[in-house]
Parts: sequence; structure tokens; C-alpha cells
Amino acid sequence: MTRHYELPLTGLDSEFCAAAIETALAAMPGVVTPRVEYNNRRALVDVDDSQATLAGIIKTIRNVGYDVPLEKYEWPVEGMTCASCALFVESTLREQAGVTKAAVNYANQTAQVETFAGVTPQSLRVAVQSAGYDLTLVPTVSTTKDPVMALRGRVVAAAVLTLPVVLLGMVWMEWRYANYLMMVLSAPVVFWLGRNFFVHAWKQARHGHANMDTLVALSTSVAFVFSVFNTFAVDFWHRHGQHPHVYFEAAAVIITFILLGKFLEERAKSRTSEALKSLMGLQPGQATLVTAEGKTETVEIASVVPGQLLLVRAGEKIPADGVVKEGLSFVNESTITGESVPVEKRAGQEVFAGTINQDGSLFVMVNKPIGDTLLARIIRRVRDAQGTKAPVQKLVDKVAGIFVPAVLVIAVLTLLAWLVLGGTAFLTQGLLAMVSVLVIACPCALGLATPTAIMVGMGKGAANGILIRDAESLEQASKIDVVVLDKTGTLTMGKPVVAEVLWMDPSTAEKWTPVVYALESQSSHPLAMAVSEYCSKEGGRVAVGAFTQLSGLGVQGEWQGRSVLAGSQALMKSQGIVIDQFPVERPGASLVYFAADGALQGVFVLSDHLRDEARDVVSRLQSMGKRVVMLTGDREEAAANIATAVGITHYESAMLPAAKADRIRSWREEGKIVAMVGDGVNDAEAMAVADVSIAMGEGSDVAMDVARMTLVSGGLRKLPMAMRLSQQIVATIRQNLFWAFVYNAIGIPLAAGVLYPVNGFLLNPMIAGAAMALSSVSVVTNSLRLRTRKLE
Repeated sequence: MTRHYELPLTGLDSEFCAAAIETALAAMPGVVTPRVEYNNRRALVDVDDSQATLAGIIKTIRNVGYDVPLEKYEWPVEGMTCASCALFVESTLREQAGVTKAAVNYANQTAQVETFAGVTPQSLRVAVQSAGYDLTLVPTVSTTKDPVMALRGRVVAAAVLTLPVVLLGMVWMEWRYANYLMMVLSAPVVFWLGRNFFVHAWKQARHGHANMDTLVALSTSVAFVFSVFNTFAVDFWHRHGQHPHVYFEAAAVIITFILLGKFLEERAKSRTSEALKSLMGLQPGQATLVTAEGKTETVEIASVVPGQLLLVRAGEKIPADGVVKEGLSFVNESTITGESVPVEKRAGQEVFAGTINQDGSLFVMVNKPIGDTLLARIIRRVRDAQGTKAPVQKLVDKVAGIFVPAVLVIAVLTLLAWLVLGGTAFLTQGLLAMVSVLVIACPCALGLATPTAIMVGMGKGAANGILIRDAESLEQASKIDVVVLDKTGTLTMGKPVVAEVLWMDPSTAEKWTPVVYALESQSSHPLAMAVSEYCSKEGGRVAVGAFTQLSGLGVQGEWQGRSVLAGSQALMKSQGIVIDQFPVERPGASLVYFAADGALQGVFVLSDHLRDEARDVVSRLQSMGKRVVMLTGDREEAAANIATAVGITHYESAMLPAAKADRIRSWREEGKIVAMVGDGVNDAEAMAVADVSIAMGEGSDVAMDVARMTLVSGGLRKLPMAMRLSQQIVATIRQNLFWAFVYNAIGIPLAAGVLYPVNGFLLNPMIAGAAMALSSVSVVTNSLRLRTRKLE
């Protein structure tokens, strides 16, 4: 099928730019005669969607240096009652012009939508409304009762009315007025307390669709109407030699059980997002601002901006990310990191919003906007992750899409089979079997199986300092074969310090130190930053021109017409600079060489402490059946020393970022699932090609943006926990899906009466209703078990 896209573009400043995009798009399989209009800043693309995707087109445009502006939204969806509803809303949104992605989560009743700039939310709302649902675009103050409390009231009322109906139908059925009283008592249960089933079913019918409400409404109305007919048409049945039976109690009990199931389901679902709610509750609403005059005043947190000074008293939550300017205290960061031991904070150290100041007062200089604090980023990451779908959900969506129509067909075939093959009471038994089929079928269990497990698991991960980007990463992480570890910042603390400086001519130290400082201060590599910090204390800084960063090698520039270099042994060799004349024997140390005018001038010897937990973590990973590998850009001696210390048998040294990425690709081509754990800019390329990329929380923002998982704190200790968590979540999803599929595969044939010819068993519709209600509850309850399972 060919699709036409009109993509808005940014970054175009010439016809040459438009031609570059056209060339890149034309090289894509499945893209037909792309045209880029420079004046209109847009790309017109026809795509064979069997060969190319919109996401691939956008990625290609971005790869050549331009962008397609996109807007992301998340809205509550009203009116969804089962997985079929969620799937229908999702397909409706995806069909709208300008929508690039849409994912609807039945468990938390939300839609995540990505659109081109210019698509109005109101137009999407109209489309959803035309499908019989609604989007809440603007948060409003609700004056209605909590849905759990409202359902509780309905369940109690339904139970009060249904109990006498059951007693009349089971004990006093021979009483002259029993049928009339049952009809009066069951009518409000079915048509008032169960009115939502009929309202939603009617909305779906108007749009040519059916969902779980359709099944409930059809089954209970058939049972009720058939019973009313039997109540007033007794003579009709007597003339045909049969005694009429009524099923008012079945209709009432079905509604009561399903309402009870919905109540238990809603209560359980509300608990699946408790971790996210608790994170959102960490942000204090107000802050104490220190004015320029030294006075304090209480301000709303939304008004706080970077550069302001805040006072945080003992016992208060820190309102924003910042740096301690004055004061000494211990801060409980467990709400963010999962680490229970309070951390000492003094001047110059960083603190985070949502953590609790335990002892003394702290004066904190805000360094990030309120919307970009670590806490805000964690909340966004968790919310986005909870709305993603695991790959297995694609199969579930396909089943859910045809589930209700298939059940309706099976119900009709069941009735026809009983009419043709049934005995003397064929009509009554056929109607009962049809009602049971309609009632016992449960698309809700299918719809809840994956999202509830993901919501609970992602929340538990966040509470333990483990952030997972999406459900696909989760599934991949449960199957990891090879764990690749970087050395600096991953196995080591990532805070190297200069232990020694060796100059070819010690008298030149004063001349060259400012030059080295000027070079290394422009690099973000941990070793360069350590050298820069050391040099800043030893002397001034000079101006270096023609600066170039050589990824994975070092830096180079010009000073007073002289070529200067600082970096690794590989950089020196690539420039033909002889270093053998100045051998440095420092086992385990990292070396940064400095050269000028093609000659070695000095060597900086750096030491970096091994993480205390590194050896234990490597051992635990190996005991889990993972192959642990270290890939580092450092020299052979330093790499061998670290590998031996932590128990890694396979390592490779002196690797450039591209070589790391190539090695990971080679393992993937062998069919291995590879995880890359890193912390810095130099790890980003390798992390991007790994199946699962894991960033250390103390590392760079670039690595965290690339990463599929982030270990907020706790060093490497969180790594085995993250893998175990992913295995637990995936196992729970499989258990839920197994139960949901098996339940329907067994329940529907039983309800149709497949055992009746064998042993005379015919499922009572009331039992079918109870089974249907409990199936959803069991799936949600199984997901909630994740909260109590240990990760250690």
C-alpha cells in the first residue's frame, strides 16, 4: 500500500539542503520520487509501507542534519472498558493525518500521541469522539466521585437487590408471585446499575463496532427479556408441553459479579501506578527563596529559575536541583536512588529535587529549570515507559481486534447448534449456552496482561533507581547473552586524578602546563577533565587555535604556530611521535601523552579507583550465565590490571569508539543479545548499536539520552538487579498472557456446552459471570506480585 506524507522541515537554509534531503530519501527502499520544497520548508514523500516506515523516513532526514518538528502529547481517554476499546481508539488516532505514533494504554486509560507540528489536539479529539470515546485535552477539577468509590456503591446496591432474587429463584421458586418479584428486583440491577454496559454498547453499535459491553449487554438483556416472556406467556409453553423457566437471577448475578470484578480491577489498577504517584508527590509545592538583600520569602515552586538561591531547612524536601553554596547536612536520597544510607552534603556538592534534608540547613544555588530536574526526568521516563508496548503486545492486539466479533459468531453458532441438535428443552438450553458464551468471554484479561505488569515493574524499577526507557528494552534485557563493560567510569569510579607528571625536560613544565590546560579543558573525556583540573591549579591558561577533538584518541591544536597534541598512545603513534624513548612503567595507571612540534614533551600519569562492588557484580553476572567483556580505549597494561582485579577473562584494549561498536555488531551478527554499559560520550556510539544500552547515572547526559536503561545511582550494584527485574516482568507478562489465552480457550467451549453430550454438564451463566469477573482480577493481582519480589 502506498502512503503519501507531507513532512514539515526545519534547518533548511538553501536549495542545496533540499537536494541533500531528496538524495537521501531517494536512496531508501520503498520511497517513490521524493520532492523537497525549499520555499515551503516541506518534503512530499510517497512510500510503499511494506518496505519503508515513517519513522525510518524521519530518521533519514535527521541523519543528514535536518529535522521534522514533532509534538508529543499524553491525554486521558474516556469511555474505554476493554482491550478492544483501546485498540479501536489507537487505530482511530493512527489513521489521522499528521499522526506519526499513537499508543493507547488500557490499564491507565491514556493515549500517547506524536504528531507533526501544526496538528491540533482538538482535531484528534473530534476523531476519537466520532468513534464513541473522548479525549480530555485540558486537565479539569473533577467534582465526580472517585471511580473506585462509585463502583463500590454500585456493587453494594446490586448485591442488596440480587440476594433476594437468588433466594427466590433457588428456594421459593414455586411461590405464586416469585417471578414477578424477581422481575421487579432484577430490572434496576440490569438496566440502572448496569446501564453503562448498555450505553457503551449502543455507542459502539452506532459506529459498527462491538466490545466487552456488547457481550454483557446482549447476554443480560437476552436472559431478562426471555424471562419476562416466560413470566407472562406461561400458557404458550404449556401448550407445547413444556414448563417455562425464568432467569432473572442469572441476569442480576451476571451484572453484580461483573460490577464486582470491575471494582476489584479498578482498585488493583490504581495500585499499579502507586510508584509513579509517589514520585510525583516528592516535588514540594513551595520553596524558600533568599533574596539579594538576604531576606527569605516563600514562593511557588513554578516560579523558581536557575541562578536563584534557596534555603532548605532540616526536615524539608529539596525543591530543585542545585549546588550547595553553604551549609553541612546529610540528605536522604532514597526516594530518587533507592539507596537508604543518607549522603553527606557540603559546599560544592550537588543535590536533587525531591530528596530530604535531614540535619542542618543548606543554601542551594539552583542550576536546572524545575521542569528539567533529575526528578522531573525520572517521572517523564517512567510515565513514557509505562505507556509503551512490548513486542508480544502486537499479537495480543491482533487477537483483541477480532475477539468480540468472533465471540458473537460463536454465540450465534452455539444457539443454532442447540436448536438443531438439542433435546426437548433445546431452546432454553440453547439460550443459556449462548448467554454463558457471551458472558464468559473476557477480552479485558488480554488487554491487562501486558500493561499492568509493565506499569508495576517500571514503577518498582524507578523506586530502586533503575529507569527503563520502554517495554521493548525490557524484553531484550531479559535475554542478554553478553554484557560489555567500559573501564573508566563503569568498572572504576570515573574520577581519575593526576598522580604524577613526567616531563622530558622538567624546566619546560611552566611553559607547557598552560598549553595542556587550554587543550584538555575543551574535552569532555574523564581523563582530559582530570588533566585539565590538575593544570588549572599549576598555572594559567593560554589561547590555543585550530582545536580539534579526535574521538577516542585525544585533542590537537596550534599554539604560537606550533602543533600541539594531547592524548593516548595510539594518537602519538598515528602522528609518528616516538614515545619508546621515554618508557613509563605504572601498572594499572592511565597515561596521557603531550607532544609539540612532533616530539614528546611529557606524560601525565593518572590513577582511578576501582569500584568497591565491581568484582562482586562481575561474579554475579557470570553466575547468571552472562558473558562479561571489557572494552576500553586505555592501554593494554591498564586494561589487564583492571580485568584481573575484577575477574574478567575477556577484554580488549586501545579500542576507538568505532571499534567498540564494530565488535558489538559482530556479536549481534552471531545471534547474541548484547548489553553495553557505559557512562560517557565515547560510549554513545557503542551503546547505540547494542541491543540494550545501560547508562551509569553518574555519567553524561548524552549517554543517558542514548541509553535504554539508566542506573540512577548505586554504581554497578544495580546492574544485576536491573536484569533480574526485567526477567521478572517478562515472566509475569507471559504468565498473564498464558492465563488470559487459556482461560478463554477453555471457558468458551465449556460455556457452549461441549461437555453436555458426554456428562450432561452445562455451565450456569451465573458461574460464567463470576469466572469472567475474576479472570481480569487475577491478571492484575499477579502483576501486583511484582512489588513484593526481591531483586537481590
